[in-house]
Amino acid sequence: MDNDYWLQRWRDNQIGFHQQSVTPLLEAHWEALALPAGSTVIVPLAGKTLDMDWLAARGHRVVGVEIAGLAVRQFFEERGIAPDVFEDANGRHHRAGTIDLIEGDAFALDDALLAGCDAVYDRAALIALPPDMRPTYAERLFARLRPGCRGLLVTLEFPPHEKAGPPFPVDAAEVEALFGASWKLDVLERKDILAEQPGFAAEGVTALHTLAWRLERS
Repeated sequence: MDNDYWLQRWRDNQIGFHQQSVTPLLEAHWEALALPAGSTVIVPLAGKTLDMDWLAARGHRVVGVEIAGLAVRQFFEERGIAPDVFEDANGRHHRAGTIDLIEGDAFALDDALLAGCDAVYDRAALIALPPDMRPTYAERLFARLRPGCRGLLVTLEFPPHEKAGPPFPVDAAEVEALFGASWKLDVLERKDILAEQPGFAAEGVTALHTLAWRLERS
């Protein structure tokens, strides 16, 4: 699974992962991070999520990173906004108000950009990656965020043999293995959502939970 896979998904409009509303776990648990207004939040593999609008409306500066230029363009077109566009080492920036959506590779961001982030929000990045890519993602992005950085991470748990990803299940043991050495981890909520996801049940998934994690970089 590489960038071409996701670019094709966007070209084919195969974007079932895109939600038409703000993520409930974000609304329920963002305040647990206790971030001051004006904090910069990075959103990797952002797509065109409405969660970025929600974060910006709460006074945050939002830096989204998305490899698919089509997703970036749709984000602003659907809002009737013409962003300022410029390029640097991180990619092609599309900036409007307090949202800066970068058409670029979340695995290849420079140190200066990451050093300026106060928080990270990951709803659909980690669970979009197959097992062999997840340690690289943790190393190239999370491990380079500064001490004191806080995060909200959303994961899924289901029997891995029952459904091919993406999305992929990432259990608590793996979250601990990926982040536990450098981040303080707390589960804020674990919820059974199988009844809310008929598509999973139709594929034969027998158990499905979503988890919200609070992270703080040590």
